[in-house]
Amino acid sequence: MAAREPLLNPIRIKELRPTQITVGFREVAEKRRQWREQSGDKGAEFLGRHMVPVVLGPKDRRYIIDHHHLSRALYEEGVEELLVDVVADLRTLRQTEFWIYLDNRDWCHAYDGGGRRRTFEDIPSSIAKLTNDPYRSLAGELRRAGGFAKDITPFSEFIWADFLRRRVKPKLVEDDFPAAVKRALKLAKSDTASYLPGWCGPNPIV
Repeated sequence: MAAREPLLNPIRIKELRPTQITVGFREVAEKRRQWREQSGDKGAEFLGRHMVPVVLGPKDRRYIIDHHHLSRALYEEGVEELLVDVVADLRTLRQTEFWIYLDNRDWCHAYDGGGRRRTFEDIPSSIAKLTNDPYRSLAGELRRAGGFAKDITPFSEFIWADFLRRRVKPKLVEDDFPAAVKRALKLAKSDTASYLPGWCGPNPIV
């Protein structure tokens, strides 16, 4: 196992492989907006502050284990390369062993846009092929609105997305996103959500 070692040589985004199936396209759009606010040296500084963590896998492929939304946003903005931080060298593992190891470390998320568990083979082979989960976007906007706190729990916003998926109607998310966020805020402060990572609902005095 190699120690964490930033690679100062830029890596082409097209060569990076995801470890999840979906992203929230609204979240990607927000990341694109943030990137467009950067210019010149500020853009290079931004990329330097947002190195993407990767694991080295079979056939010397690089798999990202975080910053999927940022990577997709930069790809859509025409950015060709970014810096990566190697978290682990797993090149000696067979493909099946590799995915099982990632799964056990919470370094992959094999769930589709409906919150259903899928096979590792369903995880796309490129950033460009990530699909949309509208509820991941709703969870991201909910956090920015103060609905819950950022938490170190792996895939915490996907956990919130799955909670919201069962309580906020898809039509509302699609047709009136601000109303969906308002509904999500109410749910987030309820006792029903108290088990979720980053919950910051009221704590009544006993």
